Amino acid sequence: MILESVFGLSVVLNVSLNSQTSLKTDPAAWHQLSAPQRQAALLPLVQRATDCIVQKFMADPRYRTDMRADEINDLIVDSISGCGRAVRAMIDAHDRLYGVGSGEAFLLGPYLDVLPSAVVKQVKVKTPAR
Repeated sequence: MILESVFGLSVVLNVSLNSQTSLKTDPAAWHQLSAPQRQAALLPLVQRATDCIVQKFMADPRYRTDMRADEINDLIVDSISGCGRAVRAMIDAHDRLYGVGSGEAFLLGPYLDVLPSAVVKQVKVKTPAR
């Protein structure tokens, strides 16, 4: 796990240091990145969107520690709408990295598939034990 984190960090640093200027000025440069570089470039935006959703989720007055799955899903949907900028940044970056329209497909597919479990896990970590 630590090795994977170090590798991911090195890829992110490599992408950000070596390609920062060309990626900003040349949209086609995004398509020249390897799969690990694309994932590393997208990961911070996915994390930022997820963190925003978790914060909105926990700040909602309807939030309780004993919520049913359907209540959790409803609250997540409402939380997503409050994180429009972070979610839009993730979608737009995905479109740049993988092609137009891929960001929305990512959001509605793989991202939403794992979002409820990710939110529940992060809420458990952030909620102090009683």
